[in-house]
Amino acid sequence: MTESEELDDYILRHIDPESRYLNELYRATNLRLLRPRMASGHLQGRLLKMLVNMIRPRNVLEIGTYSGYSALCLAEGLDEGGHLYTFEINDEQEEFTRPWLEGSPYGGRITFIIGDALKEVPKLGITFDLAYIDGDKRHYTDYYEMVLRHLSPGGYILADNTLWSGNVTCTPKPSDLQTLGIQHFNDLVSADSRVEKVILPLRDGLTIIRKL
Repeated sequence: MTESEELDDYILRHIDPESRYLNELYRATNLRLLRPRMASGHLQGRLLKMLVNMIRPRNVLEIGTYSGYSALCLAEGLDEGGHLYTFEINDEQEEFTRPWLEGSPYGGRITFIIGDALKEVPKLGITFDLAYIDGDKRHYTDYYEMVLRHLSPGGYILADNTLWSGNVTCTPKPSDLQTLGIQHFNDLVSADSRVEKVILPLRDGLTIIRKL
């Protein structure tokens, strides 16, 4: 075990455990889905739950459901009456993800929608207090601008993968649209006077943004 792996193991042994249900979902994600690293996992999942506890949002938006791990952590932190709307653009994901969401203890707090959040969120007519962006990196700036229009004053945006395995510090090839998308997003948010922001070097980078 490397020094980094030992530190990761130490951290996980000194934070709240994930539930058995989440552990089973994470295992199933790794066994059955491509790119299982896309799932939030134990550490980030506990952070998401705690941030929801702290912010106490009534309506939460998630862009990029994948296997549903992060959605369950967000829903777990909601107060009574709080609700999560989570969007997944890949319709092939529905067969795996929907049973895990609907069969969870928090299924009644979650609306799972297959579709393009950029098109579908404005149709809801809902103002959100918290949004978690973890969709197509090429469209992060589009998600960001759309979410800001539907976010309450003082509301928060959490953007995942904003360090992109360290590639944000490199000069990407013109064809590397995902790295370029993350770099553009980071530059936009950094210069945006409409928000406060901080990047946490957690896993692949998590940016916390507060709308002023």
